[in-house]
Amino acid sequence: MGGKKSHITNRIKVARVIQGLSQADLAERVGATRQTIIAVEAGRYAPSLELAFRIAHVLEEPIDGLFVFDPSSLN
Repeated sequence: MGGKKSHITNRIKVARVIQGLSQADLAERVGATRQTIIAVEAGRYAPSLELAFRIAHVLEEPIDGLFVFDPSSLN
């Protein structure tokens, strides 16, 4: 993302903790690395649409409940 502020926030960490999963557990279940999960949770990396859907499925959350786009941040 090269220093740009993301216009997307997420609540993956909250949902993951509620499910009792570690970052490594979530990574394994969605087919990603722990480093990817860390970066996504921190907002440093925007996941592909497929990965976002996989995360939502594993965490049993609607995708728009995990990822929120803030259009006001475009200004």
